[in-house]
Amino acid sequence: MQTVLFHSTIFGPIHSRRLGTSLGINLMPNDGKVCSFDCIYCEAGYNAQGTGTTGLPSRETVKSQLEEKLAAMKAAGERLDVITFSGNGEPTLHNDFGGIIDDTIELRNRYYPEVKISVLTNSTRLGNKSVAEALRKVDNNILKLDSAIESTVSLIDRPSPGYDLDEVINQIASFGKSAIVQTMLCRGRHNGEVVDNTTEEEIEALIAAYRRISPSQIMIYTIDRPTPEVLLGKVPREDLDRIAARITAATGISVQVSG
Repeated sequence: MQTVLFHSTIFGPIHSRRLGTSLGINLMPNDGKVCSFDCIYCEAGYNAQGTGTTGLPSRETVKSQLEEKLAAMKAAGERLDVITFSGNGEPTLHNDFGGIIDDTIELRNRYYPEVKISVLTNSTRLGNKSVAEALRKVDNNILKLDSAIESTVSLIDRPSPGYDLDEVINQIASFGKSAIVQTMLCRGRHNGEVVDNTTEEEIEALIAAYRRISPSQIMIYTIDRPTPEVLLGKVPREDLDRIAARITAATGISVQVSG
């Protein structure tokens, strides 16, 4: 079974398809997963594997480990494009998320002032004032929207109880041009159900949501690494390019494709 990817708080740098040379920050346990989604495509596996034993790293731990890594990279003359909050679950669930963002901005400015700070979030915590304020401070506020159809979100993302798709779209829209919307496209089967968020109905619904949100950019991508759902497959690059062109034509918004 696919399990957690990251066994440290600071990891990389790695090459990101969307962001370049990226130093990662994992605010979740090093031996478990904590997330408000349980996506069938998640490279870190299903939530059923448990939350592990290490707990969430403290704000002080994140800051000291990040400074140590940035100082070493700077001394070695290593290149860096972005610092990315990702990892074994949803980073905004950390109760010191806002403070950690402030620390990261401070350290970025000291060691790599030209580097961007990115947060990959599933958009479930945008109603929290401190989370929203922190996201407005970062360079790349990347907000997930895999489908604009409730049943598809339930099938692919499997959100925690209380998730309201219409409310989430409104919350994403509140960020306006400071938002980048990220959509994972996939096809296959899960528990006997067909999975395909690239159909005519799906793309039309996404286009309507993108218009409503009016972000600075849209990112569409597909599966690149093993997932916990073995019957799930990637969308061919030519299909991604066709969908991207259609979205741009309908919305006037730039679409970045990773396939």
